[in-house]
Amino acid sequence: MALPSQSTEWDAESQEAKRLLAKDSYEDCLSCKVMGSAAFIGLGAYSYHTGMANLRKQEETIMRSATKYKMGSRRLGIATISAALVGMGVWRAFN
Repeated sequence: MALPSQSTEWDAESQEAKRLLAKDSYEDCLSCKVMGSAAFIGLGAYSYHTGMANLRKQEETIMRSATKYKMGSRRLGIATISAALVGMGVWRAFN
């Protein structure tokens, strides 16, 4: 009688398990990739456009405020978030 530790049916590192895991790869359809990447790229472009427009409207108020985060750091934040979203869209398109 074989002990459970010696049994091959419970062996997670068996060749059969490795073969099945290697075979199990999921691939999205083309329309899913196109819609997903377009959504991320569009969201990045929209956030850049609206963020910069909002900063231009509020520039005078921001410059008069006592905060140390003036226009440069705020522009950098908006550009970084937008670039990350566009990058996610490009990654989604090719992966």
